[in-house]
Amino acid sequence: MIRNKAISTIALLLLVPLLPATSDSVEQDWTHYVRIGAYGLGSDNANRIVRSAQEDGVFGIEVDNDIPGRYESFLNPDEKLKAIRDVAEKAHAAGNRAFVYIAGTECITANADKTPHTLAKDHPDWLQRKISGDPAVFGGGSAFWIAKGDEDVWVSPYAPAWRKTYMERVRQIAATGIDGIYVDIPYWMTHFDGWEDSWASFDDYTVAAFKKETGLDAKKDLKLGDFSDPSFRKWIDFRIQTFTDFMQETDQNAKAVNPSIKTIPEIYPGIEEEAVRVGADVYSLYAVVDAVAHEYEFGSGDHMASSRSALDWFNYQVGMQSFRTFAQGKATWILNYSWDGDPKVDRREAMMNLAVSQLMTGSNFWDAPGHSMAGSNDLATRKRIFSWIKAHQETFYRPRTAIAPIGVYFSPATRNYYAEEFIPSYRGTLILLMQKHLEFQVVTPRTLSEFHGNTLVLPDVRVISEGEREWLRKYMDSSKTLVITGEDATQLGSAANVLRFSKCPGKDYYAALQTSVEEASPDRERDFLQSLKSETPVRVSASSMIATSIAQVDGTPHVFFANFAGLKGGANPIQTPQTDVQVTVTGATKGRGFFLPFLGDVRPLNGTAEGANISYSLPAIEKGGVFWFER
Repeated sequence: MIRNKAISTIALLLLVPLLPATSDSVEQDWTHYVRIGAYGLGSDNANRIVRSAQEDGVFGIEVDNDIPGRYESFLNPDEKLKAIRDVAEKAHAAGNRAFVYIAGTECITANADKTPHTLAKDHPDWLQRKISGDPAVFGGGSAFWIAKGDEDVWVSPYAPAWRKTYMERVRQIAATGIDGIYVDIPYWMTHFDGWEDSWASFDDYTVAAFKKETGLDAKKDLKLGDFSDPSFRKWIDFRIQTFTDFMQETDQNAKAVNPSIKTIPEIYPGIEEEAVRVGADVYSLYAVVDAVAHEYEFGSGDHMASSRSALDWFNYQVGMQSFRTFAQGKATWILNYSWDGDPKVDRREAMMNLAVSQLMTGSNFWDAPGHSMAGSNDLATRKRIFSWIKAHQETFYRPRTAIAPIGVYFSPATRNYYAEEFIPSYRGTLILLMQKHLEFQVVTPRTLSEFHGNTLVLPDVRVISEGEREWLRKYMDSSKTLVITGEDATQLGSAANVLRFSKCPGKDYYAALQTSVEEASPDRERDFLQSLKSETPVRVSASSMIATSIAQVDGTPHVFFANFAGLKGGANPIQTPQTDVQVTVTGATKGRGFFLPFLGDVRPLNGTAEGANISYSLPAIEKGGVFWFER
């Protein structure tokens, strides 16, 4: 408690957090603290899995035992259900947690070329289809996980008999006592060769459901791929809502049997247009599940840590910071890959780079080699990382709340219909702020009422609902600053506190970053930066090759640093240490500073009083670290 009666910015902020308590006082469940390792579950290896997890520092054991995604066990799940029950009991006895992998709409029949019964042969009406009628049936070689002779199909979520059995299997799995159900890629089939532009599915069940919902014939009334077509926009919305509803139903069925079970979908699209194409939008999904596991490839970026460029790393930060807002207090798991045989890059360094980039956003680290969910590129390094995370998990995973942020608006509707225009603007704006070391907060339609910052940026937002417009009007009337870049869809009049940039600074800066991250200075957007009127009491001076995130953790100001200086994809995974980093806390002349370097120990820092402020010089930042200030 601050006892000094003198009015200071930092004192007021610490006493009255700007965000409502979503939050700091909330008790978090196990999903927030996982250090994930994955294992193949058989009928006789539960003891071995749990013992290995305990030895390796794994908390949150993923077991691969796919009941609905294998046609044989979709029909008869008894043997696999017994194995799930066994591993759940063993994990709980060891004080651990376990969750089980199941497929979403994909189902494989083994040795389909040798059996008269496969899903496609028995139930052709269940299959997703192109508008031409071609079914979503694939064989070995279509994807690395489909063996020669196997049949891989993608089922329509509207096939009633399939869905009924699927939900029955979910309830049976929940009844085993397992802690979580991990649903892998519940998608429309649009990501195999030849299906990318199909905008499937046009099976009879789906077409009928769309007709009932909208009155439109999906086969005749849409201009596929034309985002300006109102009917196609309805198809986009319908496809996203379909899988949001599917995951909500999955969650409800699981919790009807086991109220404490968690539902976690695995999704590879993030904030980009791919979410619209496959129909699995993490913004929508977070509202109906307990956590999301992101196999995030950030659009056209490289998902292997060993080969990422500096811009890839900053794009990655944008995605994860967005996910943390979408989550609204739920956990964000990241299943990404560090190394896949690159001879010029040390696998251990790649693993550490991946871990530090995720931890600084508050996301949970899942180490996996190559394109596999299980195992590790270097077990000793994983043990070291997991041990360090466990020792400092409160720092990274306790709720983070805003102090005095600049808001940046993520508009799902704009992304859905104008992804090519919106994403560069949104990314560029956020990267500009994190490189300039200003406190930012991603704001969405669901979190508008919780945003209390004095400046909100609309980065080329082109679609605004009446509800959003009414909130923006009240925000403007409260004398807070609204910064509109690019297109202006607000229909708000002129006012001194409504600033418009017809040429979007975020998009302009993102274009400069694509030429060279090292040479693109945030200061090139000086007019835009000055319009933001940053009021954060925590000021950071550092290289623009460091991404920063400023927030309160349990009422204490923190600055999270991720250093990308010197990283060269496929060539150099070791950062150039960044020196002369300084943090100044305004409105305070006394207090203790601390710095926690990645994989290091907490270091106390002596501050220097400068008038009404106190400043701290940080040690050289290698891969990353955290600074915090205590009264």
